[in-house]
Amino acid sequence: MDTVLSGNLLKILQTLDTYFVENTRTSRRFLSKAGIKNIQDLHFEILDKNTDKKMIEGLLNIVKNGKNVGIMSEAGCPGIADPGSEIILLAHKYGIGVIPLTGPSSIFLALMASGFNGQNFQFHGYLPIERGAREKKILNIEKQAYTHDQTQIFMETPYRNNQIMAALIKLLKPDTLLCIACDLTSGGEFIQTRAIKNWKNKIPDLHKRPAIFLMYR
Repeated sequence: MDTVLSGNLLKILQTLDTYFVENTRTSRRFLSKAGIKNIQDLHFEILDKNTDKKMIEGLLNIVKNGKNVGIMSEAGCPGIADPGSEIILLAHKYGIGVIPLTGPSSIFLALMASGFNGQNFQFHGYLPIERGAREKKILNIEKQAYTHDQTQIFMETPYRNNQIMAALIKLLKPDTLLCIACDLTSGGEFIQTRAIKNWKNKIPDLHKRPAIFLMYR
């Protein structure tokens, strides 16, 4: 825990009693590992991709009533490819202070470790599920990598990782560079950058493993 979270952040966690989270069970487990003792006294509200906008207004009332609230995402960084941006924008609208805290973001950790262009990059989120649209998107972002000298970053639902990997091997140019950053900050962390032609005989099993994919010319 202390290898990925700063001492200052761990101290701040000790001061909060309310959290907006995607999953209460895993959030409680995380806070327990962070050394929080009074887990049973904490208050949790769900804030995820399915939270209705009217519900978000209601959640903000908790902050308006003077509570210091922490926003916690499951496997990323709140507001960056994870829930949080809408309620943060509302907080600014009502003059409520927003304090970003340091913590691991799989997107930026992957970019840091890829060796790719960190001055010019684009994050696409999830690629289309439908095969034709997905293949068109893959070819389009490869073109962007070459045309704009731009790192292309995307991800997939973990149980479809092997499918997206097969599509990348099939569609991309042999010399296009691909970085796979998988299970970041865990004991099974895997980060490798290779040309597509060198991935073909060394394809890792990514099934159900959280992964970030990065493409570069």
